Amino acid sequence: MKNKKEMIRYGYLFILLVVTALALAACGSNNSSPEKAASNSGESRDITVKIGYQKYGTINILKADGSLDKRLAEERNIKIEWVEFPGGPQLLEALNVGSLDIGHTGEAPPIFAQAAGAPLVYLAHEPASPQAEAIIVPKDSPIQTVADLKGKTVVLNKGSNVHYLLVKLLEQANVDYKDVNVKFLPPADARAAFEKGSVDAWVIWDPFLAAAETATEARRLADGTGVVNNHEFYLATRAFAEKYPDIVDILLEEANKIDAWSKENPQELAEKLSPQLGIDVESLVLAAGRREYGVQQIDEELIKGQQAIADTFLQLELIPKAIDIQDAILSK
Repeated sequence: MKNKKEMIRYGYLFILLVVTALALAACGSNNSSPEKAASNSGESRDITVKIGYQKYGTINILKADGSLDKRLAEERNIKIEWVEFPGGPQLLEALNVGSLDIGHTGEAPPIFAQAAGAPLVYLAHEPASPQAEAIIVPKDSPIQTVADLKGKTVVLNKGSNVHYLLVKLLEQANVDYKDVNVKFLPPADARAAFEKGSVDAWVIWDPFLAAAETATEARRLADGTGVVNNHEFYLATRAFAEKYPDIVDILLEEANKIDAWSKENPQELAEKLSPQLGIDVESLVLAAGRREYGVQQIDEELIKGQQAIADTFLQLELIPKAIDIQDAILSK
């Protein structure tokens, strides 16, 4: 009996020692957490940054080059998970549900995403490239002007930059948006429909635009010149941008570097991207020659431009509610 009582007493003592040790360990971990250690050392935590990209654009070039992967790995011990999307709307859907940290799109997708409640913020933008998107028709199409699209079927990627391009070109031609049969398809499916002749026109951006022009001799009905700006935006979730400003700075620095190289080396750029994109070099050289390069800060003019697009989409009932672009701008 005595031995049994001693065993119980020793058992309680052992449990007490274990609990005490765990409590001390917990206190120690609070005083030297990974975040605090990273802060003290001036380095970011060991994390994986999820970056969404589309075919073409500066972020796509960064992926192909590998310079951003290398710098983040060497300076911050950070890995990148690259995820490809067929268009900006699909990319921002992923960002909205937390599957991405950073991505790039044109002007229209962030507006649709913000209206849907996505917690996105604008980081920076590329210069205007209005010639890099257009409405095209088959080479032998009887359609000669934008006004001729009344009653015709036009295909595009819903919520993308070219959606706004179509709206503005129809407005300029005095054609009501509702008088055009607009069908929504991602680029690959839209290309197939265009080549089969099941649609009358296709509103598309580079490099898909250049590839269609090269392969099918598609005729350019109108592009964005004098009508839209066609900016490329760098975007992130607000939580990521506020928590990791150093990673954002590195991304934009490397983007600006690769932009400078791309501007001076269109042939090499096309050869680098061709295997990754599955698009011929000739088409990529054509696309490279009609976009502008260089990372620029978000300013009041850009905010006003985005707000004008948002207001237009609201008027056409393409977004469910009014939005304020300023809500998606990082405070300085």
